[in-house]
Amino acid sequence: MNISPFIDIVEDLNRDLAKSERYLRLIQAIQRAIPCDAVALLKLKDDYLMPVAVVGLKQEALARQFSIHHHPRLQQILASPHITRFDADSSLADPYDGLVDDGSEQLHVHDCMGCTIYVDGKVWGVLTLDAMQAGSFDALNPTETRAYIAGVAAAIKTSEHIEALEAKIEQSHQVAQATLGPSTIIGKSAAINALQAEIDTVANSDLSVLITGETGVGKELVAKSIHQQSRRNLQPLVQINCAALPESIVESELFGHVKGAFSGAVSDRRGRFELADGGTLFLDEVGELPLAVQAKLLRALQNGEIQRVGSDTVIVVDVRIIAATNRHLQQEVKEGRFRTDLYHRLSVYPLPVPPLRERGKDVILLAGYFLEKSQHQLGVAKLRLQQTAIEQLMQYDWPGNVRELEHLLSRAALRAISEQGRLASIISISCVHLGIEFAVNQPEVAAELAPTTQVDSPAEIELAQVCRYGLRDSTDQYQRQVICAVLAKERGNLAAVARTLKLDRSNLIRTMRRLDIDPNGSLPVR
Repeated sequence: MNISPFIDIVEDLNRDLAKSERYLRLIQAIQRAIPCDAVALLKLKDDYLMPVAVVGLKQEALARQFSIHHHPRLQQILASPHITRFDADSSLADPYDGLVDDGSEQLHVHDCMGCTIYVDGKVWGVLTLDAMQAGSFDALNPTETRAYIAGVAAAIKTSEHIEALEAKIEQSHQVAQATLGPSTIIGKSAAINALQAEIDTVANSDLSVLITGETGVGKELVAKSIHQQSRRNLQPLVQINCAALPESIVESELFGHVKGAFSGAVSDRRGRFELADGGTLFLDEVGELPLAVQAKLLRALQNGEIQRVGSDTVIVVDVRIIAATNRHLQQEVKEGRFRTDLYHRLSVYPLPVPPLRERGKDVILLAGYFLEKSQHQLGVAKLRLQQTAIEQLMQYDWPGNVRELEHLLSRAALRAISEQGRLASIISISCVHLGIEFAVNQPEVAAELAPTTQVDSPAEIELAQVCRYGLRDSTDQYQRQVICAVLAKERGNLAAVARTLKLDRSNLIRTMRRLDIDPNGSLPVR
């Protein structure tokens, strides 16, 4: 028996090869062991066999998907646990007709055989061998041939195990890097200077930090800044948004799970605590955690010990916790929705982030940053704010904070580009481009956006929208935008919204129902 192919296969397992190259070298070794003209390794996916490596076939074969039901030879190979040979004069159509790399359009008299590849007792795919000379496989030793096939299966299993480990490492790296971007906090106001001083004070410690502030103020950016200035900055910063996960999987996401722990747990999985071991775990919207999970989180913070769901094994982790919330957690504690002990454990160093309305001229600095970012993303030369637009940005109270500013300027940039053309050397953004939704609580902006009869007036952009959707739909949409903006400003307090809009509370609620606005101020999908 020729063992050199086995030596080649084993040596390849120790090489850093791409998956496609590894499979190609595997079937090349088989071709040296069993002389033939064409070899193909195909992986089973649903009802199709997908070539992953071929020798002696045209490269286009790699793009084919062979339906089992339409290729009787492949169907017979899969149906048998043994090596399947076909008579040289078999009438069954060959799946490789026209694909042999010898210029022929059809495979006539030739030797063909194939076998099913099993990995861990399950069908992985098939290996096929073709020789143009009839009788080429007559002299093969069945025992040696089965040994070669077993070697292929073992190599595939080992290769997939290597690939799974590499994928897990890469996934962990991606999770760690996903939140590691630029962390520069833009601003020169007294409020931001005070915040930066607090970050400098706490960053190099291992104290838990609770970042508080309104929605959109940049709490995630503060968390990044703390991590990158800490002693753990070479280790991962792993983030989990507690509000974005269904209650049923929060525990698994935090602590991981073992195979079979619940329906759908098909393999062991590490949680965010394990991924963040040695680094920082950022619990965004921590106020949304269910009480049952809060108790387990408290144990992890107290002892540095976690258990995967479905396992009794204790895992020790070294993680620095940064949490963030837009809720008033002290009030949540009083009302029984947040554990007192967990609150005190998280808020060792409370760090409030100021809202944009308290940051003065930082609005203009941020606007410049976002416009610079937009002009690269949108592929234009320069985006500039007109002085009137700058004045209106300074007068607005920004209920949605920095996030609202970024979204507003993105919309304004698109409107200005649409009007002035992408090829303009400088694209100017005026009050008109800020949009009618920005006119809430700003009568001077609303007046500028009002329809006029002036030809080619920029305000005709808004008039065109009215003409497109009709007066009633446009009016309803404007009412939606006004109510949602005030809802955001008053943080969902309907009585305060009604007072601001000079409406009876019951009338406000009826109007919101008619316009499909929920109490959180969400607009319906249009």
